[in-house]
Amino acid sequence: MWTLFIPEISIAEKMLRSGVVYLFLLLAFRFTGKRQVGQLTPFDLVVLLIISNVVQNAVIGNDVSLGGGLIGAVTILALNYGVTEVTYRSKRARRLLEAQPTLLIHNGRILQENLRRERITLDELLAALRRNGLVEPAQARYAVLEENGGISVIPWPAESQPPLLNQAGGPSARSEP
Repeated sequence: MWTLFIPEISIAEKMLRSGVVYLFLLLAFRFTGKRQVGQLTPFDLVVLLIISNVVQNAVIGNDVSLGGGLIGAVTILALNYGVTEVTYRSKRARRLLEAQPTLLIHNGRILQENLRRERITLDELLAALRRNGLVEPAQARYAVLEENGGISVIPWPAESQPPLLNQAGGPSARSEP
């Protein structure tokens, strides 16, 4: 009965394994981009499930004891708490470990290079505009890909909104309700 709680590998090895896997995943998700973390597609979910299964073996090693699993979990939770504290207190660590917002639309103009770099499609950007009640990019003063993967849209103030552009690039008639 008590053998259920006794790890089959040393506690130090269990903590080291958990820590290395945690740091690897932290850095891997940091550098894969904001979109992947904030907007999981079915493909992303499959990849995440496969990664969790693969790294599980690296964390547990030959140990399948309850105690070993609890030690690994406590180690990962403690590391996560530590990283959260460090990023809260240190601007340098925050810049290194957390993504920065990316401007996608500036003064109604789509920044194509930023879309490409962040792997955001035009359809995804247009969907974010529609969710915010806008029809065209020209109606947005700014659109920002946030650190969490969401897109914030800031429309033009009503009094300074430029005219809508039609497909040919010229002003279109705006019908007021």
